[in-house]
This record gives sequence, structure tokens and C-alpha cells, in this order.
Amino acid sequence: MSDTPKPKQLLHLVFGGELDSVSNIEFKDLDKLDIVGVYPNYASAYVAWKAKAQGSVDNAQMRYFIVHLHRLLDPDSQGPQR
Repeated sequence: MSDTPKPKQLLHLVFGGELDSVSNIEFKDLDKLDIVGVYPNYASAYVAWKAKAQGSVDNAQMRYFIVHLHRLLDPDSQGPQR
């Protein structure tokens, strides 16, 4: 058995889609949202977000986001701020 404490799970969602306009955050078609995945920490979510964002660089209306699910699930927690 290991004495190393398991890092706290801070869930993050990565998703994206094509926006109606580059000036606001309203998606053209919610049925076509790209749910990339849920990740156990910000670092792994950032890697996934960056890969998707760079892969869609030719489409100015395509945007990907990282949502801090852990803040929605436990708003009173004082997890790392990003």
C-alpha cells in the first residue's frame, strides 16, 4: 500500500462548436457540439483543449472551451483558480 496521497479530482469538461458570430458565444447548432471529454485535472483538460483548438484554427468561428465542473459541483470548494 502506498502512503502517497491521491491527488484531488478536479473535473473539467472540454467541448466546442461553431459559433454564430466571432463576437459572441452562441453556437450555430447545438446538435453538432463536439464533447471532447471530461478530465480529472486542468492540465489534462488543457492538453485536450489545445489539440482541438489548434486542429480547428482554419475556422475562425470554431471555439473550444474548458469548463471547471468541480466548481459547479462544489461551489464552496477552494480549488486552484485558473
